Amino acid sequence: MSFADNLAQLPTVNNLSRIELVNGDAVVAVIENRPGSAGSVRVYAWLAHRFGRIDREAAEEGLRLYAEHGEDARQHPGKHPNIDRLFAIVSGGTPLRVVPIPAGQ
Repeated sequence: MSFADNLAQLPTVNNLSRIELVNGDAVVAVIENRPGSAGSVRVYAWLAHRFGRIDREAAEEGLRLYAEHGEDARQHPGKHPNIDRLFAIVSGGTPLRVVPIPAGQ
């Protein structure tokens, strides 16, 4: 299945303005819910809901969901930072907590 097909199966996140990815007490990344990154907000929010955090198992599932974009990210490091982050976690990087930020905040 393609990324668009996978995304269509995930819950919407219209109620979120962004998500923050947290390691300990530090926010290490922010993904805004706007064109160009809204799909990543949906993927990360769903992974956090399903797995509780973005650990190796969640990251592997996330890479499956990103489908064709995962291969593009592998061939062009830095082009897809939200996918690169999942590759890093699969490779032994620190799991991250996802903090959803409601719209209007």
